[in-house]
Parts: sequence; C-alpha cells; structure tokens
Amino acid sequence: MLVGSSLLLHIFTVYCFARQPDRFAAFTVMPIWLWGGVGLFLSSIAFYFLRASLSLIMTAVWAVTLLVGADEARVLANFGKPAPRSGHAEDYERKPVLRVITLNCSFFQFGNPAQDIAAWQPDIVLLQDIQPYQVRQIADALYGGHGDYRAHQTNGIVTRWKIQREIHNASQRDHQATIITPSGAAIEVVNVHLRTAATDLRLWNRSAWVGHRNNRREREQELTLTQNILEQTSKFPNTPTLLGGDFNSPASDVVHRQLPRDFVDAFASAGTGWGDTFQRRFPILRIDHIYATRHFTPVRCRAVTTRNSDHRMVVADLLTSTVIPP
Repeated sequence: MLVGSSLLLHIFTVYCFARQPDRFAAFTVMPIWLWGGVGLFLSSIAFYFLRASLSLIMTAVWAVTLLVGADEARVLANFGKPAPRSGHAEDYERKPVLRVITLNCSFFQFGNPAQDIAAWQPDIVLLQDIQPYQVRQIADALYGGHGDYRAHQTNGIVTRWKIQREIHNASQRDHQATIITPSGAAIEVVNVHLRTAATDLRLWNRSAWVGHRNNRREREQELTLTQNILEQTSKFPNTPTLLGGDFNSPASDVVHRQLPRDFVDAFASAGTGWGDTFQRRFPILRIDHIYATRHFTPVRCRAVTTRNSDHRMVVADLLTSTVIPP
C-alpha cells in the first residue's frame, strides 16, 4: 500500500508538472521536490519496516524524476561556469558584458536596497513593489544623477544610459522602455510584475483549487497583453530585448511557457548556486527572472540575498557585440 501510494503520487506529480493544467495549479505552485519528498518518505517507510523490495525501485524512480524535473537541479548542467562578482562586471573572454539586475523592493519595508544594488554596478535595473520617489532614490544612489529612470505604478526601470521612450498599459504594472546605449544601439526592456500569487494552501478545500486556477489565468492574461504591446511597438524579435521581473510564478509554471522561444532564461542558461528567490530567509521558489533574446548570451547569473527585501535579487551578465562593442 505504501509503495502503491508513492507510485500514484509519482504519476500524478509527473502529469501535473509536465502538462501544467490550470485546475491543478494549487498542486504545482509548490516545488516538485516537496511532493518528491512525500513519495520518498512513503517508499522509505515501506523498506525500513517491511523490507519491501519494490520500494527501492520506487525510490530510484523518484530520485531520477527530481533530478530531471526540479528547477534547482538545472544548475548542475552549468557546473564549472563562473558566477558574477560584485563591483564592475568583468569582461568575458575579453569581451564586455551587460549587467542586469531585477529585485522586488517590498516598498522599502525592510530598508532601502540601493547600496546592495550599487555594489554590483549594474547597467540596467528592474524594480518591483516600489514607489516612484523610491525609484529616483535608487537611480541617484547608483549613478549620482547621471543615469535615467522611469516609474509606472509600482514598477521602475533604472539605467546608467538614456531612456528614449516608455510604453505601458494603465491597467497593469508591467511597462516597457527603450534604452539607448553609448554605441547608439537600442534595447527594449520589459519590466513585469504579474498578479500577486494565491497563497491559500488548504488543499482540502475546493475554494483553494479554484483560487489558484483563476489566479494563474490572470497572470497568463497579463503576460499575453505585455507581449502584445512589445510586438506592436518594436521590431521584436529583431530588436535586442530584455524581459524580467517578478513573475509570481515558479520557473516550472506554464506562464513561462507562453514566452516566445526567442527568450532565454539567464539563470537556466548560466546560473550558479541556489537560484530560488522567495522567500529570502528560506527561498524555495524561483519567481524572479531575467530573460534575453538571441542578441544576448548569458554568461554569468546568480541570486543574491539582500537584507532589505523579502526577495533575493537576480544578477545576470550578458555577452553581446551588437549593443556594447568591444
């Protein structure tokens, strides 16, 4: 019975995380390794007390599933890749890189993260849960009045370069800016903060399942609108484009699958260390992301803890010859 329960849980888990049906969004909002832990516990109990040989097979099946399916295991493929260091972004193979940071600032409830961000000397910063005057504070702390910034609702974009234009939809927090680099090249930057995630984990109540389903659909609609605005206002995908922010969705969520293949997940491609970003004290979900089009090659990426937010910030170094010439 224990082994059979573990097997049924495995089948259901693989189905939910592979297909990501909206009606089971309450199940997949938690990391796959949590459910894998339950399955391993059942099979381990069967072996410890009953010496059930099938439990060893079930344990191996779970181990392989978690190794392949867990987002946290992706960094194993990046073994040996360098991590970004604080200070000025080091060249990669003698070529300059673009440094991008995204951080949910929590409205400075935990303090002003400006100095933590400044320590990494970023070129572009995406900010969420922040007031317009706080965006300016961070811009001044980073660039001493020589940078540029834009704020929309509770989002902000800060850069050391010039912002040529800003586009946004009044109905949501996401916004888009065109940044002009010293070489004259334009970068489209999209800063997203999707609908706040549902937090009801009373899975024995039908209302929790309905709430998570509707919550995910709202984020899907928001991201669809953001993508439509990007495609209508730029030459995407022929323009270098960065898209990042707080998705309020774990990396395995189907919301990320609706992004075009032109976008590459910087952490999945070049990340090192523990990449989960929420909650800062015990991060178990990677909900803050940086995506880049084919014009960029992620070469370094990591999540960095700051005491001035309940999120960890994501730091990504991107190699590009079309935006920043050597």
